[in-house]
Amino acid sequence: MWHLKLFAVLMTCLLLLGQVNGSPIPELSSAKRRLRRMTPFWRGVSLRCIGASCLDDSECITRLCRKRRCSLKVAQE
Repeated sequence: MWHLKLFAVLMTCLLLLGQVNGSPIPELSSAKRRLRRMTPFWRGVSLRCIGASCLDDSECITRLCRKRRCSLKVAQE
């Protein structure tokens, strides 16, 4: 009888160990960001106005994202 209990415990441990090995690996860097995929319609509807926060030029209605804000003018370089 104790053989069955030992077998059941070992099988449970093996099953749990398999679950741990199958878990996803956390990303090491937060720099990897998934790019947004939108249809042209939603891209046009979701454009942000001047002064709104942005991450890149494609988010602004003016297509100018400077210092994380939608800008009207190109920055002097």
